[in-house]
Amino acid sequence: MSITGIDGWLHTPQGRYIMSWEQPKIESLVVDVFGYNALQLGLPQYDLLAENRIPLRQIAGESGQVDVLCDLRELPFAANSIDLVVMPHILEFHRDPHQVLREVERILIPDGQLIVTGFNPLSLWGLRRRLSNSRDKFPMHGSYISTLRLKDWLQLLSFEVDRGNFGCYAPPCDQEHWLMRWHFIEAAGNRWWSFAGGVYLLRAVKRVRGMRLIMPPWGPKKVPGKVLTALTQKEFERRVQ
Repeated sequence: MSITGIDGWLHTPQGRYIMSWEQPKIESLVVDVFGYNALQLGLPQYDLLAENRIPLRQIAGESGQVDVLCDLRELPFAANSIDLVVMPHILEFHRDPHQVLREVERILIPDGQLIVTGFNPLSLWGLRRRLSNSRDKFPMHGSYISTLRLKDWLQLLSFEVDRGNFGCYAPPCDQEHWLMRWHFIEAAGNRWWSFAGGVYLLRAVKRVRGMRLIMPPWGPKKVPGKVLTALTQKEFERRVQ
């Protein structure tokens, strides 16, 4: 699966505007994640794991200049083998997002981390997607997933959502000077209507529910206290009579 139009879009004012917010946010989250294997799914145009210190960092995808060319629905990695997965704008543009998430859950180790970015349907970007006549162009042709819906999906797979951020409150203008004019809305949007950012970032942790082993009572059986009670001389004589 190749995301139609993403290569050219990344070089547009919209693309630079979105990535100028997402890239530093992701880098600030991955810099302190440790382990042995880290994986980025899609968007090979940006190395979002560059600030991470895990020894083996790879980019996997279904097209482009990737380290591992594969179907994201069948990732060629062993179960419980990856410490960190970064997934930028995959779910809203993939034909089978549920299966992609299931594969990510399979390959992550217990307490492994997942970082997801996506376009927010409850924003000016989501509104333009509904009104625009150019739905066949990136990013308007995607199936946007709300954060509430994504959290439900993650919880069903035993993920615990640890952190979330919204950003890019300016309207999806095509010209850079209009995006610059709307720059003042960033601080106001982040303070007053943070849920309406054009894009969001979620970090989730894979949790594995532990089992509590109930052991049988192997210890010696306690003798009732009455049996151990000593008989007095008077009680003994009464019983003998």
